[in-house]
Amino acid sequence: MLDTYREVVTPEGVPLQLRAAGPLPRALAWLIDFAIRAAVLIVLAFPLALLDEFGRGLHLALMFLLYWAYTIVLEAIWGQTLGKRAMGLRVIARDGAPVGWSGSVTRNLLRTVDMLPFGYALGLLSSLFDANGRRLGDLVAGTLVVHGDARIRAPAATIDSALPPPVALQPQEQSAVIAFAERAPLLAPARQQELAAIASPLTQANGQVGVLRLYAMANWLLGRR
Repeated sequence: MLDTYREVVTPEGVPLQLRAAGPLPRALAWLIDFAIRAAVLIVLAFPLALLDEFGRGLHLALMFLLYWAYTIVLEAIWGQTLGKRAMGLRVIARDGAPVGWSGSVTRNLLRTVDMLPFGYALGLLSSLFDANGRRLGDLVAGTLVVHGDARIRAPAATIDSALPPPVALQPQEQSAVIAFAERAPLLAPARQQELAAIASPLTQANGQVGVLRLYAMANWLLGRR
């Protein structure tokens, strides 16, 4: 599967263009993480061997922590392991929010299922059939692995015309209209219209017409006449 762009709208209403990561960069990230964990275990194996039974027990405990805690903790806190960071990848929730502890724990616990019957065969099969390259753990956890080059989509909704407000506006009201015009291009159309509806007594319109009238009034207030 090739890397593809996917648009998600954040809880704040900001649309992001996210490039879903395909199996190849994810596999390379996994190999880097595997090499890091293996190197740590090899380096510590020699001093721990001097501790006999206690050292062997400690080595097994360390193996368990590195296998589970490494990915869960790093993804929950930073959204990426060292391998994903090296490959420019990160894990996010499907709405673009940080993955959090719940999503990180779920997707990593289900990694054992993705590995069945061997060599991540089930996870690879799932990612090939999913439009966003998600393995089973991602599907259940509601997560997505993306490249770190998310882009804000700014629709060309601004206009050049100016429209005087039908009534005199207080300074704070003028500021609110101008602030809307400045921020609205970063919002989804539905969110723009939702905010513009609050000012419908001023614009005498709803929907996209209300949005455009607020833009025109902002132009007038800014002297763009």
